[in-house]
Amino acid sequence: MLQAYINIFAIFALMFLGYFLSYKQWFNNQVADIFSKLVLNLALPFNMFLNMTENFSRSEFLSLFSGMIIPVISMSLTFLLSLIYRRVFHIKDSRKGAFSTMFTFSNTIFIGLPINLAIFGEKAIPYVLLYYIVNTTFFWTIGIYTLAQDNPEIEQTRITFHPLVLIKKILTPALMGFIIGLLWILTTKPVPSFLQNFGGYLADLTTPLSMFAIGMIVYSNGLANLKFNRDILGVLIGRFVISPLIVWGLGFLFPVPSLMLSVFMIQSAMPVQNSIPILARNYHGDEDYAASSLGYSVLLYMIYIPLLLKVIL
Repeated sequence: MLQAYINIFAIFALMFLGYFLSYKQWFNNQVADIFSKLVLNLALPFNMFLNMTENFSRSEFLSLFSGMIIPVISMSLTFLLSLIYRRVFHIKDSRKGAFSTMFTFSNTIFIGLPINLAIFGEKAIPYVLLYYIVNTTFFWTIGIYTLAQDNPEIEQTRITFHPLVLIKKILTPALMGFIIGLLWILTTKPVPSFLQNFGGYLADLTTPLSMFAIGMIVYSNGLANLKFNRDILGVLIGRFVISPLIVWGLGFLFPVPSLMLSVFMIQSAMPVQNSIPILARNYHGDEDYAASSLGYSVLLYMIYIPLLLKVIL
């Protein structure tokens, strides 16, 4: 338990370093975009591939997808509860879509992956990506459609999902690394040493670059600009209470390996996705509300995660 806390502290120290270096003008939004691209397109795919081939066996292949039912049902229930919550507590019309999207979907990669690695080690990575697959699919369909409803001119705006665009959003380089790793496992052939070394160097960039990017995002949003209100409180309740409780309850109905359930609970209780403020601006929603929700969810997560670990571990 103590080692897990120390590992998590190191993760957040990287985030604060990213924040501090942004304050010192070493980093800016352009650097944050570059780091994000490096993580999503290079470091993370190799991370997924190598961890699948090194830490997973053929016999565990089917157990992965049998557990997918938990994130599917949990996100569906969480989304439905967000619709009830915003009606009961009168969430403003200009932020209803952002509220439901932030209430339901979590930051499964930039924060989720480093935190799970710090707590459980590399064995958790397949389960991290399994939750990520469902989270990403729901986010770029139901989530985006709901977020777009905040547009005051929604009656004149036609929201469509082109199949090729949707497939591109879901079949990310990280997911392709995961799939290639699974296929490689089925061949039972060892990974060439050159590919292990080359990929390993890139994979090691995942955690530091991810947390640097989060630190830059928090800085760019501005701590002084964070405005707390009851609508933000609702998002935090959804992220940190309702979502993990639903996953925990589903664990009794659908027995899965204990590590898988623990990873799902950690993933379900992650902060708000870091792309929400940008998307809210694109759809003419309440950008300040989205940015403040993101900022508070990241900052309060440092206090929340030790409490969650007391329950899980």
